[in-house]
Amino acid sequence: MDGTILVATAGQGILRSNDDGTTWHRLGLKEAIEFDGVVRSVLVDPHDPVRVFAGADVGLCVSADGGAHFTRIDTPMNDMTIWSLAIDPSNPDVMFAGTGAPSRCCVYRTQDGGASWEAVVPVFPEYCQGVNRPRLLAIAIDSADPDEVWFGVEEGGAYRSRDGGDTWTRVDAPEGGITSPDIHDVVVLRQADGSRRHAVLTVNSVCRSSDDGESWDSRLSAERFDDMYYTRTLVPLADNALEQVLAIGDGTPGTRAMIYRTDDGGETWAPTEFDRPPNSTFWAIATHPSNADLLFAGTKYGHLYRSIDRGRTWAREWREFSEITSVAWTPHFAPLQAAHRSTGMDEKAEQ
Repeated sequence: MDGTILVATAGQGILRSNDDGTTWHRLGLKEAIEFDGVVRSVLVDPHDPVRVFAGADVGLCVSADGGAHFTRIDTPMNDMTIWSLAIDPSNPDVMFAGTGAPSRCCVYRTQDGGASWEAVVPVFPEYCQGVNRPRLLAIAIDSADPDEVWFGVEEGGAYRSRDGGDTWTRVDAPEGGITSPDIHDVVVLRQADGSRRHAVLTVNSVCRSSDDGESWDSRLSAERFDDMYYTRTLVPLADNALEQVLAIGDGTPGTRAMIYRTDDGGETWAPTEFDRPPNSTFWAIATHPSNADLLFAGTKYGHLYRSIDRGRTWAREWREFSEITSVAWTPHFAPLQAAHRSTGMDEKAEQ
């Protein structure tokens, strides 16, 4: 493939490859993100494949060269851990970021391209029942209606805004069909006919709505996906919202994991095929509009897989990583350079 693969980790910063995964490079010295730092989210700007954002333990960072180098953006999130990022598909000046453990959980927004940021929801309680400190795992913006914004908190519920993030309404409730406040992912989908669909993933279920969130079809994952309950992330293919891939496992980190695929928007699902079994639950899946056939998926315990047939089959990459937290790829070729040896000797490739 042409372009750059970026694998965010908890403990090795971001590792990058610009030669189709043959060699991998850690971040170098004097970067905003430490080469052994924690990065929880990485996002390629949908308006500019050269620009890559990273949510790290130092705050919000940006790359202007496809991920080769990062600088920190001065924001109220400095030295906070950022778990999720989203950019308005229709306006590059609007961006949301969600923080979480070990920092306090909150949602921030910029409307001027990052020059200024504001918290758009109250800070969540410091502790919660299931994961000690909550973390904001998902932010979704409607591609055709930027006023429609969602976010989900593990554990803290699902929230919806109809005015671009000025006001929010909590929507998870057993009587409404979203049966758990432990939210792992939120997706807003546009169908070919222009209609809107929603999907909310809780820790143990997939909740789907076809009537703009008025009602939800919620089904326990263990009853649909071979007794695996831990429902992690849902990714629509870049060119067809009906085609989606779903990561699921028997726990976190888990010992058994699978990616399922649908061609009909989630009515039916089929397991995909792996050349070698994964070692833990899949934590992140990456796609890009420049090539919807190509996907990457990373497991909690550091296995990276690639699909070149729209997620039907997967092959494991030779390189293993520390805990994978997020994966992205961009068609831009990042000018990567080998990092220095810690002894100050000649440069070498970090593999």
